[in-house]
Order: sequence, then structure tokens, then C-alpha cells
Amino acid sequence: MPEQEERTVEEKQGDNVVIERVSAGATAKVTLIVLAVIFVVYLIQDLVEALGFLFFLIIVSIFFAYLLEPLVRLIQRPFVVRNLDRLMPRPVAIVVSYIVVFSFLGVAISYLAPQVASQITDFLRDFPNYVAEVQTRINAINDRYSELMITEDAQKAINEYFASSARNLTDTLTSTIGSAAVSILTYLPWMLVIPVFAFFFLKDAIVLRNLFLACFPSGRWRARADSLLFDVNKTIAAYTRAQLISCILIGSICTIGFTLIGLNYPLLLGLLAGVLEFVPLLGPVTVAITATLIAAFSDDPWQAAWTAGFLIILRLIHDYVTYPRIVRDGVHLHPFAVILSVLAGEQIAGIPGVFLSIPVVALITVFHKHILEHSGRTGIFAEIFKNREEVAEASTEE
Repeated sequence: MPEQEERTVEEKQGDNVVIERVSAGATAKVTLIVLAVIFVVYLIQDLVEALGFLFFLIIVSIFFAYLLEPLVRLIQRPFVVRNLDRLMPRPVAIVVSYIVVFSFLGVAISYLAPQVASQITDFLRDFPNYVAEVQTRINAINDRYSELMITEDAQKAINEYFASSARNLTDTLTSTIGSAAVSILTYLPWMLVIPVFAFFFLKDAIVLRNLFLACFPSGRWRARADSLLFDVNKTIAAYTRAQLISCILIGSICTIGFTLIGLNYPLLLGLLAGVLEFVPLLGPVTVAITATLIAAFSDDPWQAAWTAGFLIILRLIHDYVTYPRIVRDGVHLHPFAVILSVLAGEQIAGIPGVFLSIPVVALITVFHKHILEHSGRTGIFAEIFKNREEVAEASTEE
């Protein structure tokens, strides 16, 4: 009996040692994973800061190539069906698609540019009137100070606050327009590189794919890389298609809606809504605030309410009805994940980070899925906790 008790005590001590070793190993693995993630994040942040604009040009070129890919296939399809694809090789089809797209953009710009320029001129001319209207409303509030029994010092502080806010708003708008014009003029020549990069991405897509697959050994690894590349291609294609359709749709609907409401500068605001649709979360919020504020200075007291209601209804319908049908099975992100992604992207890379946050997070989910499928696990930390549970269950049974 004493020998059995001593053996039982030794077995329990051995089990405790095993549990402690597994726990220590699991903690070490988790620590290494966290440190590796932090290292990769800081490394990417340093690279983005050093080569941010170059990366931005390359990524925009990739998106542009994805936008043109359906048109290139459409141009080649009649020749491929008749086995005459040698008469329309892919480089020629790409050049034809460029001619079609830039011709359409040229016609659209030549038609819209004078009207947009006229509305910009009207807005800049009317902006001092908006500031004066704010001052008038402040003076109207001053007349009611006596009724509200507000002291003179409080009145002075309130007036100074609103006056300084109006001046700051005017200075901010002027500096923003000026800096935006300078930035456009500075980076415009570099934007000509985007069609060149996109041409080579479209022309050598199969070559780039084969080079990527050649980096992996034949068999299971290469098959997994091929599957990963397919899902990445599908995700980026779905995102770019959805964003382009959304921009055109939102821009057109906002222009029509603002015109029917009677809002000033409807074409300018509609174009702004279409362009800012590319920027998740922040773009629609900026358009909503701008349009509602402009409506608030109109003669119709209900125009601001109609504008805000119109934009809220449009946002709900688009976010929960039309956009999921446009994007289909390409990108699936919870709204909370979208908000966090946009905020993190802005902190890491500014405006380009906001623009690229959603596709980057969508690609991370694709990589995560393939890592789990390749390793046969249900989660990154599943095996660690599974081993701990198995050891604990074994010790309990004994």
C-alpha cells in the first residue's frame, strides 16, 4: 500500500510536470506569434512610409488592370470563338480597350467639366455669404441672450468662439483647396505611369502567375498556392468591380436626388459623392455633412432635413441591399471590421491607407482561410488549446 501511494504521488507529479511543460510551450508559441505579428506590422509600416507613393501607384495600377480585364476579354471573345485570336492578340486588345476607355472619359470630361467648373466658381463666390449668414444667425442668438439671462462675459465668449470658428473654417477651406491643387499638379505627371504599369500587368498576367507558382515545389504546396492565387484574384476583382459600380451608381443617384431637392451645386456634390465612394466610411460621411450644411443655408428650412433623410435612406439601401449583390461572394466583412480597418489604415498610411484598408483586410482573411485549410486546423490557436485540454483530460481520467 505505501508503495502504491508513493507511485500514485509520483505519477501525479509527472502529470503536473507534463501540464506545466505544455503550458510553458503554449505560452512561448503565443508570445512568438504576437512578437512576429508586431515585427511584421512595423516592418510594413516602415516600408509604406519609405516607398508609400510607389506602392500606391503600383496598387492603383493593379486595380486599374482589374477594371479593364473584363473589357479586354470582351474585345477578344468574338475572335477567340471563331478561332481567329491571332487577329486580335492580347496586347492589341489592351490598346483597343485603352482607346475605348479614354475616349469615353474624354467625352464625359468635356461635357461635365464646364458645368462642374461653373458650380465650383459659384460655390467659391457664395462661400463668404455662408460665413455672413452664420454671423447673422449668431447675432440673432445674441438678441435672445437677455431672454435666456446669459451674462455679458458668457455672451462675449460665445460670440468669439463662433467668430473664430467661422474664420478657421474659411482659412481651412482655402488652404485645403490650395494644397489639393498643388498636390494634383505635383503628382499628375506620375499618374501617367498608372496606365503603363496596368498595361504590363494585363499583358503578362499569365507570366506573373506562372512565376509565382514556380516559387513553390510541385505537389501539395503548388496546388495550395494556385488555389490561394485564385481566391486573391476573385477577391480583388470583386472589390474593384463593386467599387466602380458603386461610384457610378451613388454619383448618379446623388446628382439626381440633389437636383430634385433643389440643392445648390447638385452636379458638383454628386461628382464628389461618386469619387469619395472609393474611400470607405469617411467618404460618405464627408458628403453627407457637406451637402446637409449647404442645404441648411438655403431659403427652404426643410431642405436640410430632406437632404439628410435622402442620404440616410440611400446609405441604408446601398450598404444592405445593392452593395452585397454587387460584390457577391468576393468580400465579406462585418461593418465593425470595416470601421476598424479604415481607422487602422488611416493611422498607418493616411489617405492611401484608408483607400486600401478594405482590400488589404479582405486579402488577410483569404490568407487566413488558406493557412487553416493547408494545416488542417480550425483556428490559429486551436492546436495549442487542444493540446492543453487533452493533457488536462488525461490527467483527470487517471
